Amino acid sequence: MKDQVVIITGGNSGIGKALALHYGRQGAKIVLTGRNKDRLIDIENQLTELGIEHLAIQADAASEADNQNLVDETIKKFGKIDTIICNAGISMRALFEELDLDVFRKVMDINFWGTIYLTKAALPYVLKSKGSIIGISSINGHRGTPARSAYTASKFAMEGFFESLRTEVMKKGVHILVVSPGFTGSNIRNAALAADGNAQGESPRDEQKMMSAETVAAKVLAAHKKKKRDLVLTSQGKLVVFLNKWMPSTMDKLVYNAMAKEPDSPFK
Repeated sequence: MKDQVVIITGGNSGIGKALALHYGRQGAKIVLTGRNKDRLIDIENQLTELGIEHLAIQADAASEADNQNLVDETIKKFGKIDTIICNAGISMRALFEELDLDVFRKVMDINFWGTIYLTKAALPYVLKSKGSIIGISSINGHRGTPARSAYTASKFAMEGFFESLRTEVMKKGVHILVVSPGFTGSNIRNAALAADGNAQGESPRDEQKMMSAETVAAKVLAAHKKKKRDLVLTSQGKLVVFLNKWMPSTMDKLVYNAMAKEPDSPFK
């Protein structure tokens, strides 16, 4: 990773922040984005203390203009792009029948369209460097869960997009890795949108029992170095993907029962 230029969206918290630190410690030059200015300043200070060369840009992943500016500023400062990591994302938790469609659009805009905008803007430079494109998807990109219809749709769309793009560029030296973390300790559930678009605030799960963002980042970096195609994380995540392929009807019942047991479940 030494002297490689790596763009990470959603890099000011959770998995994105951990990725910035892990890649930076390996000698990469880090370009990161985030909407929260204070958090962006915090990770900037950490990178500076570690002597990691970086560029931080306050940006909205759902904005095509912001993504184009991100690429332009990266080229202006570093002259190339080796890797992009499409990590920015938001979740939601509400039954579809009760969900405001503006919430659905917002989730798709950030998770899916944010991925499209960055990949489109950066692709010419990644093709030139024969670099890598990494999408941080989810187990929800393999198996839909109730009360997460918008989040699931965005991750299924991301998986399909990268499968198509991978085939397009496979003869051009570009590596595409799609990562599907299981439940990861981060603030994504606290910031998840409720039916009316407000953040739900409290996580319905025990964050301390989940895989840490730092562990996810380390596994992503290892998979990147090995140029893996897919990375499915956690034993539970791998089991879900396997069972959903061979026993989808049974999984419908298992997933429903698991989600119904969450605190404040919409099924109660």
